[in-house]
Formats: sequence, C-alpha cells, structure tokens
Amino acid sequence: MELPKYHETFIPILEILNSVDSLKSRELASRVRDTYYSYLPVELLNQKTSSGANVLLDRILWGKSYLKMAKFVSYPQRGFVQITEKGKSRLAKGNLPLHDLQNDKDFINHRESVISEKENEIELDAVNVENASPQDLIDSGFSSIETEVKTNLLERLKEIDPYYFEKVILILLKKMGYGDFVETTKSNDGGIDGIINEDKLGLEKIYTQAKRYNENKVREKDIRNFIGAMSGDTSKGVFITTSTFDDSAIKKAREAHHSIILIDGAKLVDLMHQYNVGVQVKTVYEVKEIDNDFFEEN
Repeated sequence: MELPKYHETFIPILEILNSVDSLKSRELASRVRDTYYSYLPVELLNQKTSSGANVLLDRILWGKSYLKMAKFVSYPQRGFVQITEKGKSRLAKGNLPLHDLQNDKDFINHRESVISEKENEIELDAVNVENASPQDLIDSGFSSIETEVKTNLLERLKEIDPYYFEKVILILLKKMGYGDFVETTKSNDGGIDGIINEDKLGLEKIYTQAKRYNENKVREKDIRNFIGAMSGDTSKGVFITTSTFDDSAIKKAREAHHSIILIDGAKLVDLMHQYNVGVQVKTVYEVKEIDNDFFEEN
C-alpha cells in the first residue's frame, strides 16, 4: 500500500465539497482522509515530511490548490473552500486525470498569470521521476511551491484595500533599495499614488501609480493620465498593477518622453517574493555533500 498522489485526491475533494456549502481547508483535508483513506496502515497515515507536516494531509491540500487554479473550487472567504458549478459538472463525469487539469483553459490562464519566464521553462509535474536526478526533483518541487505561493499572493493583493495596496508598492520599492517615500493625499493625488527617492539622498524622484485590478487591463488612457500628472521635477515613473497592460498602454509608455516602467501582476509577485514582502520563510532545507578537503592528508 502507498499514499495517494495529490492528483488522486481531486475527485474525493470534490465529492466532500459537493455535500456541504463550504469547509475550512484543514477540515476538508481531514474529512477526505477519514472518508477515503482510513483503511491505510497507521504508519502511512502518520507519515511526516522532513519539515514535520503530515504527508497525506499535505497532498490533499495541494490537490485543493490545483483544483482552485482550474476553478473547480473557489475560496468564498479566507480559509474556506467551496465547489463551483464547473467542479460539480466535472464531478458528474466521475474522473479528473492530472493531464486533463493541466490542459484546462482556466488552469493554463491562471498559471500564466503568475509564473516567470524561468518557471515557465519547467512544466508542472512534468519531471519524469525515473529519469530525473535528485536535483531535478528538488528544483521541480521548489518551482511548484513558489508558483503556488505567488498565486496566493496575487489573489490576496486583489482582495486588499486599494489604498493599502498603494502602500504595499511603496514598501516594496523601499525594500528594493530606493530611498524614502511619501504617500500622496488620497482625495486628490492627481494620478500619483506615491513619490519615492531614487537614491538615499533624494537627488532624483520617482512617481508611482498603483492600480489594484482583478480582471480589467490598464489602458492607454491610464498611462496618459499618469504622464500628465508627473510634474516637471521628474521624468521617471513606475506604473504597477495586479492585472496586465493592454498593447496600447505598453506602446504609450514605450513612446513617452518620460521613462515609464510597467510592472504587471506576474512581475509584481516575482519582486515581492524575491524581496520578502508579504511572504515569509516557512522551512529551510539543507542539502549536504562530502567535504573532500576534510579527507585530504597534509
């Protein structure tokens, strides 16, 4: 006997959720374990990861996360999970192979909205275990975890208060090494959300604009207004959004006399992850190797 793979928990998860309005994530994992896998030996049910987490519950929670990416389930409120109409339709078919989920349009769109170019080179769960080296497996695992964290981070950004989102951006720029920042008055910011010093002495200033959008793209008009709001004391600006920029907005920023940097949702969570803004270290793993110098005789 062996523990189920995370993708083998898809249908059990959907079946449990189909019988209730919504459940807390941890309660969902426990119900799936108790309903479908209680027959497993105790030593398997109690198996732990190197960080001390229960392996089976961890896999069920990963299964839930993948279902969320493909919109088979949703998070109606923080910490809760609910089956969607799409999930109910799929459950009626009685199966959901991993291949089908990976080729689902919603899953692909969701993944592309948060992954970086580097991560895009690593296909999700595409590592052949038999042919992969231990380092390949580690890299693939870390990539999957990083993508999941960035996915959740982008979702949280889209939920927070727009004014707090503007402050998050200034905190991020500060962490990236820029100087002190000033938040503009919210009632009349004139298209400028913040002013940040490019250097510690404040010799150069950068204007920022932050748009917390769910689906809407930033358009050419938004860039034009941003440029118009930049006063004569600076020619540099950063426009950040949780969504994306349409082609006309990108063209406008590129052709402007000002230097305008555009940061979309994927790039934003990349930077927040890199500079530890809104995230924290959960576990540190040590990979050791033989110290050959230790065995060298003088």
